[in-house]
Amino acid sequence: MLPWKRMLRPLAALLLTAAAVTGPAVTAQASAASSSGWNDYSCKPSAAHPRPVVLVHGTLGNSVDNWLGLAPYLTVRGYCVFSLDYGQLEGVPFFHGLGPVEKSAAQLRDFVDRVLAATGAAETDLVGHSQGGMMPRWYLRFLGGAAKVNALVGIAPSNHGTDLNGFTHLLPHFPGAADLLSENTPALADQVAGSGFLTKLNAGGDTVPGVRYTVIATKYDEVVTPWRSQYLSGPGVRNVLLQDLCPVDLSEHVAVGLFDRIVFHEVANALDPGRATPTTCASAFS
Repeated sequence: MLPWKRMLRPLAALLLTAAAVTGPAVTAQASAASSSGWNDYSCKPSAAHPRPVVLVHGTLGNSVDNWLGLAPYLTVRGYCVFSLDYGQLEGVPFFHGLGPVEKSAAQLRDFVDRVLAATGAAETDLVGHSQGGMMPRWYLRFLGGAAKVNALVGIAPSNHGTDLNGFTHLLPHFPGAADLLSENTPALADQVAGSGFLTKLNAGGDTVPGVRYTVIATKYDEVVTPWRSQYLSGPGVRNVLLQDLCPVDLSEHVAVGLFDRIVFHEVANALDPGRATPTTCASAFS
């Protein structure tokens, strides 16, 4: 293998980490999650919040760092909250969500089964950022998830892929680049607009019966582009633009998942629409 080919995986990780998952400088240990109130398998859902919430990180994210903001936000509001790692590649620590999306969806299936068994709940709600908002749709459509999921909330989800502001259109001009991307970081290839994976996922419609869908997008997204491609069509769908809730919110792809409390407020509304309150700029202080 040529030296530049051997460099593809770390190079792809470096570039996409800088673009998509810039976050806390130090990765927290998994124990931080349980000590902060989430991933507590003794948690029993309350009458007010009868479904556990499963958080699904994005590409190059992990079960802790992606949720240091949202998980505590939900736990203090009485939810049983869980998060998983998925899409791990051998030799790549901390930065997950890089494996084939179909296999990641199977990991999600198994994790949901574990959460439901532990909590005694019949259904769960899913909240995902970026790939984590799109990947569960494979689980819902092809792996029996629709019978076990009440709602899917996608924060800047890659539902119809991305052109990375046009950069993916350059792939055909570099012979072998697309194959190398697929071989070394399959999830990245799966999320390129027009990929075979996305074509199969979205064939026949974006939704499955019985599941409520919410998409929260920001017009300043620089990773999943164009940002309107995040929206879903079909019954039970609510598409939300962050700037319609708060015009001065400049959060981009990373911020909406990591620390934007206006987004968190809208997530809580989507999880419990019967108790929803208006999301405004003031929600940043709620």
